[in-house]
Amino acid sequence: MRNLEIKKGRKFDQVVEGARTVFLRDGYEGASVDDIARESQVSKATLYSYFPDKRVLFIEIASREMKRQADEGAGSLDMTAPPEVLLPIVGRKLIDYMLSDFGLAIFRTAVAESDRFPEVGRKFYESGPMLVRDRITDYLETCIARGELLIDDVPLAAEQFAELCKVRSVLCCTFDMECDFNCAERDRIVASAVRMFMAAYRAP
Repeated sequence: MRNLEIKKGRKFDQVVEGARTVFLRDGYEGASVDDIARESQVSKATLYSYFPDKRVLFIEIASREMKRQADEGAGSLDMTAPPEVLLPIVGRKLIDYMLSDFGLAIFRTAVAESDRFPEVGRKFYESGPMLVRDRITDYLETCIARGELLIDDVPLAAEQFAELCKVRSVLCCTFDMECDFNCAERDRIVASAVRMFMAAYRAP
């Protein structure tokens, strides 16, 4: 990502946390550098000493949060569990994050800004969808090695599963449609995704 270099210092984490609060509250476009500096309790000069502009700060926050979510999710999973057991858990974690306030805010902002700033879209994809794909791919490969699944294109299958878990819900919530995706409905969507995935890839 050319020209998006950041520098760390004593108040770096303070700036990141303050910016996270402002971005979630006001969105990317509504968040001003003055508001971020005020929330972070630093001067604008200090903020700019770490981040050359607002979009760089947003990219940093988005990528950190998505990686944190992925690491926490992976650390709590039993990779030796069969796919019928683990995939429902993975799917539920995925849909819960995507429908969270932060998940929706990051998705909306990345889509809105990627036309003007392509690096925002690339960083979002690398830190979000691509990271999820790679983590699911790693697990599916262990299932293949155990003879539980039969898959020719494992990364494609990983993306298919993630998309099946997001069907209907993510777009409805992104566009503020009047939809109620409560716990029971989320479980129903994920269970359907797992059934379709296993029907396609279960080893004979």
